[in-house]
Parts: sequence; structure tokens; C-alpha cells
Amino acid sequence: MTTAKTKILVWDAPVRVFHWLMVLSFAGAYLTAESERWRLVHVSLGYTLGGLVAFRVLWGLLGTRYARFASFVRGPSVVLRYLSSIVQGRPEHHVGHNPAGALAIVLLLLLSIATVATGWANYNDLGGHWLEELHEVAANFMLFIVGVHVAGVVLASWLHRENLVRSMLTGRKEGVSNEGIRWTWRPLALILLAAVLGFWWLQWQSAPSSVSGATVAAEVAK
Repeated sequence: MTTAKTKILVWDAPVRVFHWLMVLSFAGAYLTAESERWRLVHVSLGYTLGGLVAFRVLWGLLGTRYARFASFVRGPSVVLRYLSSIVQGRPEHHVGHNPAGALAIVLLLLLSIATVATGWANYNDLGGHWLEELHEVAANFMLFIVGVHVAGVVLASWLHRENLVRSMLTGRKEGVSNEGIRWTWRPLALILLAAVLGFWWLQWQSAPSSVSGATVAAEVAK
């Protein structure tokens, strides 16, 4: 007897909003790292990344089924077994994060904490040149893991014949009906988004005149 599969809700709205805000924050912070003119943007996005990670850790303990760390964080043997199944051409299918993807997510969260912490300390002159170097190393290693993660998403999408990027937009994947979550938690996602946008607005309002208004327009014109 086979169980019919359909589109089920896997990723709640807070997870999806967190994911794309994290992508935007890290990418923006990385691209503005070397510019003094965009320093406030860099710092603001760094703080945003720190706040997002704090939220994700909390949601990983209290969130919906597939958002909780307990549902996807596994030991090295499980990760190796999953990678072995890919090599053998019989990839294990997981409704939530697969073990390799879960490892990348844990590494990204840890590297985010390291990058934000060293960036904050460096911004407040709490260390010497070594701390600045450590901040750059953490950010570059995080970029490397992002690249590995993206490659893994593309590979897994091809092997499992499912668009994992689209699922992180819609929240839905193919599965058995009783495997899905019941509620999207959309109000919490809206609160998270509003908090981030509100923080950005406050940072913009407190920006020195040298980095606001005409200066930003001139930089964009270049």
C-alpha cells in the first residue's frame, strides 16, 4: 500500500522571514565591509544579523516541528550516512532539513555569532588589529559555508526532484498530509519583519548627516 503525497506546509512564516532577512543582512554587511562611507549600513546589518540569530535560537527551541533543532540536528554518523546515500545514488529524503543541510545551518549560526561578536568588539575598539583580522576570517569562512550550502541546495533539489528554494518562499514541500505543520505563525513573522524594519528606520534617523540624504544619493550615482 502506498501513501499519497501532496503539498504540505513544512516551513513556518517566521523561519522563512528569518532566512531571507539573514541572507540580505549578511550579503549587505559583507559588501559594505570595506567602505567607510557605508560603515553605518555595515554596522546596522551586523546588529540585525545578531538579533536574527538570537531569534532563531529561541525559535529553534520553541518553534514548530521542523523549525526546532531537535528535529534536524544530528550527529556525525547520520551526516555521513546521508552523504553516503547520495554517493550511492539513493539519497535519503527528509521532510525538513537533511543532515548535511542541518550541519551547514548550525555552522552558519555559530559563525554569525562569531562574526557579530568580533565585529562589535572591533567597532567599539575593544581589541587590536588581531581582532579585526579574526572578524574578517570569520566573515570569509561564513561566506565559504554559504557557498557550500547553496551548492548543497542545488544538488539536493536535483536529486530529490524538488525546488528547495521555492519551498523556502512558499513554505510547502511534497509529503504525506499528516507530516505537515498546521499553522504558519504569520503574525509572529510580521512582528519579526516590523522589528527589523523599525530598527533600520531608527538607525537611518540617527545617522550623521555625512552618511544620509545627499551623500547616499551621490554614492549611488557613482
